[in-house]
Amino acid sequence: MDFLVRVDATGVYELPETERLDLIERERARGLELMAENVIREFWRLPGTKANLGIWTAKDADALEAALVSLPVHPYARIEVTALATHPMTRMRQATR
Repeated sequence: MDFLVRVDATGVYELPETERLDLIERERARGLELMAENVIREFWRLPGTKANLGIWTAKDADALEAALVSLPVHPYARIEVTALATHPMTRMRQATR
């Protein structure tokens, strides 16, 4: 199942510098693990913000929640999730390949 996930990590930047830098490093490491596991398939920075937008894959909403809670920034972030369904045009395009 695919999800559009927006993570706004603005709250992280309110932490003391040493704590913030450690948290960002742990977040980077966890993000790389989730990418290697193909949970995070794609993601982008949102210019002018401390947020990113990504396509995440999980077997269901509970599995996605577990992945999101595993993020070191989770306690400091605002996270918005939208479940995605395949559009009929996508299925048509795939059938013609």
